[in-house]
Amino acid sequence: MQPNKFNITKEEILEYHLGGKIGLNILKSLSNQRDLSIAYTPGVAAICEEIHNDEEKAYSLTSKGNLVAVVTDGTAVLGLGNIGPKASIPVMEGKAILFKTFADVDAWPVPLEGVINPATERTDIQKLVETTSRLSCMYGGINLEDIAGPECFDVEDQLQEMLDIPVFHDDQWGTAIITLAALKNYCVITGKNIKNLSIVINGAGAAGLRIADMIKTEGGTKIMICDSKGILTVNRNDLNLHKKKHAVSTGLKTLADAMKNADVFIGVSVADCVTGEMVETMSEYPAIFAMANPVPEIMPEIVEKAMKGRKYIMATGRSDYPNQINNVLGFPFIFRGALDVRAKRITMGMKIAASSALAELARIGNVPEKVKKAYNRDFTFGPDYLIPTPFDPRIKEWESKRVALTAIKEGVARLKEVPEYNSRTNEK
Repeated sequence: MQPNKFNITKEEILEYHLGGKIGLNILKSLSNQRDLSIAYTPGVAAICEEIHNDEEKAYSLTSKGNLVAVVTDGTAVLGLGNIGPKASIPVMEGKAILFKTFADVDAWPVPLEGVINPATERTDIQKLVETTSRLSCMYGGINLEDIAGPECFDVEDQLQEMLDIPVFHDDQWGTAIITLAALKNYCVITGKNIKNLSIVINGAGAAGLRIADMIKTEGGTKIMICDSKGILTVNRNDLNLHKKKHAVSTGLKTLADAMKNADVFIGVSVADCVTGEMVETMSEYPAIFAMANPVPEIMPEIVEKAMKGRKYIMATGRSDYPNQINNVLGFPFIFRGALDVRAKRITMGMKIAASSALAELARIGNVPEKVKKAYNRDFTFGPDYLIPTPFDPRIKEWESKRVALTAIKEGVARLKEVPEYNSRTNEK
């Protein structure tokens, strides 16, 4: 287990998790015979008939309208890898409490067994898609989680094609959305243009490839992606279709080669794969987003020493350093906005809207005092405050509203009015 500033022991963690992290929250009173007759038989029959006659009423007369399934096969859990569906349950429960705490979205873990191909020990795409689609009628959205690539790409695409509710693989898009927000503000601080940035992404899995997709959508063109064998080039014959999409024509081969004169390094890979010497070769005022967890590609202390007083911007995936690029800034609020207008899908436009909202929120300042106290620091937009913190109660009214409005604009929303978002509704 990684060292941490809170000195949390394994015993404390085990005690915290005893009995699990989630349970059923009863929304309606059931205290007498009359309540029982309304909640169950005979009264409930009237509700069943309403939905049978108009299936859209399931959104308003059941939990469907605010319920997300957190679906996994346990093949790519955090930094633990293929540990299987049962061992993944604590992570899925954790995801559920983040949904509820930050955006008041009810979410439930759906770890699936029997969807692994025994011959390859990899995700059986058709089994996972079929199983998920069969249970989807209860939910207003599907959050795919910790499914290994490249199968995860086809799983998301096929499910979204089949279903009329949002399907969102957070490992693909969550990190990408937050990374793009940080990159937008890096450009604001440095005066650089995203179209001219030389960007290196280390890690060619789900997160790395989708980060590249989103940057390209916003105008970025000079992107090199590296996997464990080096730069993805057109000369390599070992690339799958998803990697080939981002292959470049270059004589460069290694990560060290790619980082020379680069403006931005984005790491979604493994610990300690970047050296101080590699960082020294980057352009003036570079950005180093080292997001491997729990140990980043390069520690901030090593970057500081290597830069020798030069200006730079540093971000990690950790909460004990400034500029934490964390998915929790994305998925709860994106689903909140999508559910509130009963969206049929989460489009690229909705993802870009979420990213832009986060970037803008960091720039306006006025961080609430409760957030400053929670982190014991002040927040002024700049190199040490690039994106909002997860505990900022304003995120819902900024990000969720922008997502909802974009869904309506792009014609994927069933409802045409956005609810009144207020930061007070995000406070507990």
